[in-house]
Amino acid sequence: MGAFDYISSFCSYTYSNAKTKRKPLQTVDIKVKMDCDGCERRVRNVVRRMKGVKSVEVNRKQSRITVNGHVDPNKVLKRVKSTGKKAEFWPYIPQHMVYYPFAPGMYDKRAPAGHIRNPTQAFPAANAPGENYVSLFSDDNVHAACSIM
Repeated sequence: MGAFDYISSFCSYTYSNAKTKRKPLQTVDIKVKMDCDGCERRVRNVVRRMKGVKSVEVNRKQSRITVNGHVDPNKVLKRVKSTGKKAEFWPYIPQHMVYYPFAPGMYDKRAPAGHIRNPTQAFPAANAPGENYVSLFSDDNVHAACSIM
């Protein structure tokens, strides 16, 4: 009886793992330049036909596509690029989500109103050479500013 139970549990284990190989439900935001209704319809139909897509929202004013479903973000981006449009992951986040939104490199002229560039994409890499700032005012010598002016 022990060998039969072992084989039975092994077979049911492999069957149950094959069934649960589903990608997690996630939201993918992509920036795509769409000029007309035809561009919007083409991009929407290409993404909607993907396996695992639950919903597709297109905002032509912001040049944004939001895809919800059990999908891989890189595959969605690749599928959108197959239409011949230039596409990238959505690089903007709402301004109120950032602790210090006034840092240099955060604003972008093409960003929608109330959005700024994602801080992880706005700042240079850690190995990039830093800028040297000169401090004209010091807490040690408060009268130094008067001698400059």
